This record gives sequence, C-alpha cells and structure tokens, in this order.
Amino acid sequence: MSVRGRVLIGTLCLVAAALLVADLAVYRFLSSFLHGRVDDQLESGMWAAPRILELAGESTGPPAPVLARGQPATVYPDGTYFGHLDESGDVVRDFTITLEPGVDGSLDDPEPTEPVLPDGLPGSGAGGGGPSRRLTVEGLGEGPRYRVLADALTGGGTVLVAIPLTSTSATLHRLLLIEAGVTVGVLFAVGLLGFFVVRRGLRPLDRIADSAGAIAAGDLSTRVALADDRTEVGRLGAALNTMLSQIETAFEERQASEDLLRRFVADASHELRTPLTSIQGYAELFRRGASERPEDLAKAMRQIETESRRMAELVDELLLLARLDQPDSVESPIELATLDLATIVAEAVEAARDLDQERRIALAAKGGPVIVLGDELRLRQLLDNLLSNVREHTPSGTRVRALVGREDGLAVVEVSDDGPGIDEEDAARVFERFYRVDPSRSRQRGGVGLGLSIVAAIAEAHGGRATCEPVIPHGVRFRIELPLAEEAARETGAAPGGAAPVSPLR
Repeated sequence: MSVRGRVLIGTLCLVAAALLVADLAVYRFLSSFLHGRVDDQLESGMWAAPRILELAGESTGPPAPVLARGQPATVYPDGTYFGHLDESGDVVRDFTITLEPGVDGSLDDPEPTEPVLPDGLPGSGAGGGGPSRRLTVEGLGEGPRYRVLADALTGGGTVLVAIPLTSTSATLHRLLLIEAGVTVGVLFAVGLLGFFVVRRGLRPLDRIADSAGAIAAGDLSTRVALADDRTEVGRLGAALNTMLSQIETAFEERQASEDLLRRFVADASHELRTPLTSIQGYAELFRRGASERPEDLAKAMRQIETESRRMAELVDELLLLARLDQPDSVESPIELATLDLATIVAEAVEAARDLDQERRIALAAKGGPVIVLGDELRLRQLLDNLLSNVREHTPSGTRVRALVGREDGLAVVEVSDDGPGIDEEDAARVFERFYRVDPSRSRQRGGVGLGLSIVAAIAEAHGGRATCEPVIPHGVRFRIELPLAEEAARETGAAPGGAAPVSPLR
C-alpha cells in the first residue's frame, strides 16, 4: 500500500475512534440525564401515589387532577402506573394515567399497559421492609420498558410508581441516529479533505521519485525541486540534492581519473615504444651485417646504449611517481630531515650555471635561513627539474631568477624567466604527466613530460604544493610552497632538530 493510502487510512481510523468515544460519552451523559429526570418524577409520584390510588378506588374513571408536592397530576407522563400490592405481591389497587387525547401528543384511546413486576419488592414477604428500590423492568406484552420506584408500607405491602421510558428511549434512539449520521458525514468530509491534503503534502515526494527515476536512467545532473526546508520533505529534498551533488562529483572525479589513467597508459606506451623501436632497428641493423663494419657496429651499440639509458630513466621516473602516489607505502622515497632550503637552492643554481654558462641566473634570498623538514635528495631533484625545464624551453641567454625565503609561515621557492612564456590553459596543466606545451610532441625541446609532474609530486609529498603562472608581458613563474620545520614537525611528530621517520608530509 502506498504511503498516501496508509496515511489516509490511519487518519480516518484515528478520527473514527475519536468520534466513537465522543458519541459514547454524549450517549451516556444524555441517558444518565434522562433517567435522572425520570427518577425525579418517580420521587414526586411517590408522594402523590396514596392519594391517586385512593381516588382511583372511589371512581371508575380517571381521577380529577390532584396535587403532588404542589404539582398537578399531568406532570406525569402518559402511561404512568401507580400500584398497591399486598405482602404476597398481589395487586390490591392500581391505576394508569391516561391523558386526554392531544395532551403531550398522546393518541386517541390509547391502550393502557402495565409493568411486569418482579418478586421481592420492598414490603412483600420476600422483600421485607427494606428501603425503597429503583429498577427498570419490561412492559406487559409489547408495552414499553418502565422505570419503577417501590417502597414498603408501614402496615405491610408495597406502593410503587412506574413511568414508561417511551420518551427516553425515543430520544436516545434519535440521538443514535444523529450520531451515526454525523459520524459518517465527518468521516466522509475528513477522508475527502485528507485525500487532497495528503496528496498535496506528498507531491514533493512524487517529484523526488521522478528525479530518482531520471537519475537511475543516467542523468546525474537532475536535482529535486526544493520545498519548504522547515518540513521533513523539504529537508529530505535538500539532503538528496547534497547527496546527488557529491555523487555527481565522485562520478566526474572517477571519470577524470579513468581518462587520466588511459591517457597516462597511452603516453607511457608512446614514450616507451620510441626507444624500443630504435633499439629494435639498430639490433636489426646489427643482424644484417653491421657487426662486420666497425663504424656501423659502434654507432649501433652507441644508439642502443643511449636509448636503453633513456628508457631506464623513463621507467625510473614512472616508478618514482608511483611511489610518491602511495604515501603510506613502506617503500616511500621520502626520508625527512631538518634542512636549510636556501642552501639547497644555492647549490642547484650553481649547478645550473655550470651546465649553461651563457644563461644568466640570479639568486635572491630573503628572511635568512629557511629551515624545512624534508628529503635533501628529492628537494634537490625538484629544483634541478625546475631549472632544467627553464633551460630546455627558453633560448640561451634568457634571464632567469631564483628566489628563496619565508612568506606567511611558509618556505617559498620561485623560479621565473623572461622566455616566451605560456598561456593560462597550459599553465593549469603543466604538472600533468606526459603533458607538453608543444603539441607536436617533438623531443627537440624538452623531455617526455614527467619532469614537472615529479616537481608537483615531491612538493605534495612534503606537505606543500607547486603552482605555475604566466608573467606579464612574457615569461613564466614556478612557485613552490613548503611548510617550515616547526609546522612540519607538528604535523609529523618529528623533532625539528633531527631526523624524522620515513614518511611523506601530508
């Protein structure tokens, strides 16, 4: 059964139960009230009973109006029965009030009825002289039920008054009909109103179901139309939209990761295929007779050695990146120690000047020693890769600037040049693996496209980051940010003044 049906049925059951309790309470209250009024009439009739019975014995017709506590005889309902019984329970004298036609709505010449009296009434041989007794009895034949008040006489015998419950029963029966009609009407109205209210209230759930169906069909961009966030359905819609955003982001990240992996495998295959093809070609040359020609043999061996070394370097770089991608691995390539980053930068700049003496490389340091917690070998590799990238992608003689210092609680290294520069799109992708700005993938400029990827991976392994931005009007700036030794020590639990455990900073 649907939620709408369960809510509607539950509401109707609760309303029906409440109406039933209310109907029962009203019925019991009115019944008690009407029977109490009859009992009051019985008390009044008991005072007038001796006089009425006396008059009934003197006349064959109905007596003249008599007083009972100052009230005329007509205060008693039509059919009121007065009786005098002896000790054995036999009727000595009785009288039934029959009003004139038209009085209190009575019919012409009504048939008098009498109550069916039980044994053991007060004043009888079985009942003794106990207190007065009230009871409800059936009428003779098809007569109405009676409410009876019986009292013992001083000399023995019983006097009683019985009032028919015709009016009381009719009133209560009419009340039952009214309550039944009202109950059915209220249930119908509540059901109809509840149907529209529940339908309107659950309409956002229908929209959520439609959105879920669209998502199941593959449209992860679908969102639920938000309702009032103060309601449960509104909060559910907001939570669902948040979850959908996270799922969509996760799918996009997974797709991007898969695309990156496929591109990485394709690029790695491409880069490895070139030296392998070259080695295969020179091996084929050797097989076809180069071994008998010393010059060709030397050339073939030299090229095979060169391509093998190049392929080994590529594999080593791939292995290094793979190990840097697994910071929790026991084979982590990062061994931390307290280092002066300014010294490492100075050594890397000096080595770059020796490799290219025509290139002007300026070094600036600010803030004194820049103490970091890092791996000296990997940090030197990071700087060598940055300077090598500048050397390979800028003309000879291009001015290069290297800066090391402290900034906003971080150790900062910047390498910038006045070369041709790159655009914003290339700057955002230069740290991707196998990415080269040159779309022709020519090896005349640059390597295989892993140098800057290693720079970014080493920076991240030390808890920092690497960025690249174009310099206006021309040139490019690489920036490395690393945590200082104090901050790094707090993150890793290592002492600033000594060696740290073998683990990357994160």
